[in-house]
Amino acid sequence: MDRNRPRPPKPNRAPARAATNEGAWLHGRHAVAAALANPDRLHRRLLATTEAEAMLAKLVDKPWPIKPERTDGASLSKLLGEGAVHQGLALLADPLEAPPLDEVLAQTTGPVLVLDQVTDPRNVGAVLRSAAAFGAACVVVQDRHAPGETGALARAAAGSYERVPMVREVNLARALETLKQAGLWVVGLDGEARTTLRGVKLGQRRAALVLGAEDSGLRRLVREHCDELARLPMVPGAIESLNVSVAAAVALYEITADRLEKGEFS
Repeated sequence: MDRNRPRPPKPNRAPARAATNEGAWLHGRHAVAAALANPDRLHRRLLATTEAEAMLAKLVDKPWPIKPERTDGASLSKLLGEGAVHQGLALLADPLEAPPLDEVLAQTTGPVLVLDQVTDPRNVGAVLRSAAAFGAACVVVQDRHAPGETGALARAAAGSYERVPMVREVNLARALETLKQAGLWVVGLDGEARTTLRGVKLGQRRAALVLGAEDSGLRRLVREHCDELARLPMVPGAIESLNVSVAAAVALYEITADRLEKGEFS
């Protein structure tokens, strides 16, 4: 049986559940467009309102790898949950395979982001979006303490989930050693560190930035495997900490600004 072949359309009715054992429902304009254009994806079903299909055609050239099924906004909201901002689009697709870390490092030159038990899918998605904006090679997460591929994560990533590899590691401390062996300087972000990120002397070294969850920060073992700890300077007493995705964006800009201005990522 052809796995890419869509089931017969069911007008004005969506499937009874928002996740299956064979994939996840991605939703929203940018997430669906990027996944539809990704040749590494296995696409199973595409649901679209009339207006959304016309909008999607402006983002992704036809022919598409799968035929859209007509639906309506109410049916999509029922499928995905009332909180999902689907913009009239939902794509059921198989998850992307997580690449090996050493393979990614060998094929790329940008910095690396490491997330220590950041579990909110929207935060992880926003980090992926920042990673794409500032030329990061990948985002490394601990497999057991990171969200799986979900519609919320993909939508927050705004298409970046298809462009920036999310590497899943069993042991983060071991992954940090792999980064060091590949020549990266591992910097853990810690609000109590004496040195600011701007004070870290990277020189020509490639950097890996390690960020912890907002409530607990970096775990002890992860901190001990960093080459250096640094903080982002903030107005004293203004706020206790930044959202992890905001901190990732600020830190990435700090270490890539010179290269961006020289057009090294263009």
